[in-house]
Amino acid sequence: MALKAGIVGLPNVGKSTLFNAICKKHILAANYPFATIEPNVGVVTIPDTRLDYLVNLYQPKSIVPNTFEFIDIAGLVSGASKGEGLGNKFLAHIREVDAIVEVVRCFDDENITHVEGKTDPIRDIEIINTELILADLDIVINRLGKIEKKAETTKDKEAIKEVNILRKIKDALEKSIPIRLLDFDEEDLLIIKNFNFLTSKKVIYVANVDEISASVGDNDYSLKLKEYAEKENAGVVVMCAKLESELAMYQDEERQAFLKEVGITNSGLDKLIFATYDLLGLATFFTAGADECRAWTFKKGMKAPKCAGIIHSDFEKGFIKAEVMSFDDLEKEGSELKVKENGRLRLEGKDYLMQDGDIVYFRFNV
Repeated sequence: MALKAGIVGLPNVGKSTLFNAICKKHILAANYPFATIEPNVGVVTIPDTRLDYLVNLYQPKSIVPNTFEFIDIAGLVSGASKGEGLGNKFLAHIREVDAIVEVVRCFDDENITHVEGKTDPIRDIEIINTELILADLDIVINRLGKIEKKAETTKDKEAIKEVNILRKIKDALEKSIPIRLLDFDEEDLLIIKNFNFLTSKKVIYVANVDEISASVGDNDYSLKLKEYAEKENAGVVVMCAKLESELAMYQDEERQAFLKEVGITNSGLDKLIFATYDLLGLATFFTAGADECRAWTFKKGMKAPKCAGIIHSDFEKGFIKAEVMSFDDLEKEGSELKVKENGRLRLEGKDYLMQDGDIVYFRFNV
């Protein structure tokens, strides 16, 4: 599954610095608005010690880890929904992502210009949220103008349903409530999906703090951000983007030593990757053998045939059974043979709900 997260925020909040850390490559991170004009795209490997274990056990010819695509999108300014700054490009690029990583400046530095004059994380968030809401509201109003008359005159059930959904969304947006906070059933969500609304996307906030605050874990700005995020059930990852960018240049052992030296237990970057993965309700299954050990991303709640289809459409079409063992059982027993001998290898059918950490061999016939 191709997964994309868009890194957004006001100019000069640390987006490009964070992107440097994520992708371990240097892009323009200048001290002025719109240093990032075209979206920079980078693919990051999702750390997984379970895959490392499988590689050591099977010694495969090929290793394929899970990956996540991060896109650094041009800085937003007030009025973007009306085309101010690079608003139109910003909004177009953000519609293409699965989740939004919103970087919020939570540090003071007189050497780094703040586009709004001073540090205020809540104001910054509300500027972005307002622009996204206005952009979505524009789409809703335009669509209602086209379909309301049809629904009234033809009494078409699908048109009436769409109008009711859009009216509900319009009412919420006019009260500054993002679509992601509204309740919809599965049929409603299928209709909403077609519009690719900006405020329907899940959001995780990155509190970009200074190096001292990163070692402590919080400062006054990040605490205010956490309080704000809690009200909308959004996650917050506290990190120092500058520090993470420096950290990304080290090898694993050097990285751990550096983290210890600055008093940080875990890399903020790893926290962000896992938090974003979890935000989208994702999990991992594995295929393993002498030829290849590979991690596959799937959405929690998917059944075995759908997961087989992630590998190849023929696997889903001709699905027969799935041979499944859990990673925990394999690690406990130490070999695939012992897992089989102890009756822990299972044959699962079409209704089996895949679990995180499943190691699978799909049987199919086309």
